[in-house]
Amino acid sequence: MITLLMACLAMLPPPAKQEPLVVPHRGLLGHAPENTLANFRACLELGMGFEFDVQRSKDGALVCIHDDTLDRTTNGKGRVADMPLASIRELDAGAWFNTRFNGEKVPTVEEVLSLVGAHRHKGVLVAVDLKAAQVEAEVAAMAAKAGALEKLVFIGRAISEPAVRANIMKQCPKAACAALANTPADFDAALTAADASWVYFRFIPTPGLMERVHKAGRKGFIAGVTVAGVEPANWKAAAAAGIDGLLTDHPLEFHETLRPSRPKP
Repeated sequence: MITLLMACLAMLPPPAKQEPLVVPHRGLLGHAPENTLANFRACLELGMGFEFDVQRSKDGALVCIHDDTLDRTTNGKGRVADMPLASIRELDAGAWFNTRFNGEKVPTVEEVLSLVGAHRHKGVLVAVDLKAAQVEAEVAAMAAKAGALEKLVFIGRAISEPAVRANIMKQCPKAACAALANTPADFDAALTAADASWVYFRFIPTPGLMERVHKAGRKGFIAGVTVAGVEPANWKAAAAAGIDGLLTDHPLEFHETLRPSRPKP
């Protein structure tokens, strides 16, 4: 009887690969102002994480904004590093996108991490893009305090600077950092990089490469031009290969592409 059962199980198709965790680039870019709490709340309520950027103000505060200047996404002008936090917080970071978001502020990194830590869903991935120098240990400590660390992967300067990864891991040994593989020729170095538990692909990996990633106890993250736009074929190829996390400007379209077909009413 057991032999018959095992034979039947062997005839079943292998289980489908788990859908990658989608990481909206700076949040839902087409639906809310980037790098704001309003945007990030929407991502989390939809069961998704997000990617956010870390800069430092003149007085040392860590703030969430992509550019090193305030010009594009606020009603202010000048470099982030030249303005104290109190002045940055007086700016409007939502009106440029739509008047519905009037008064939205540039959030602090602590506020973003508190939001992530308090959210009930655990199955989300939040990518921390470390843009400013010498912020990594501070961000890791904030994440641990907020209860957000297990949902994070550190990218930005961490993917190409071993010292940054080392600083993160010294502060929080359970943190997840990614190491860069720009091309297939970089893969072996990324797979064995010190202090990294993720491989950061800028190309579509093969199933064979992802099998090696998983056998090594690591995970795979993909970003860049191959998946940032509306790229259904590339999204499907990355998912079929077994990628674990995917950064894109079009997360809702990504989910629609990978969603199983449903019977028509």
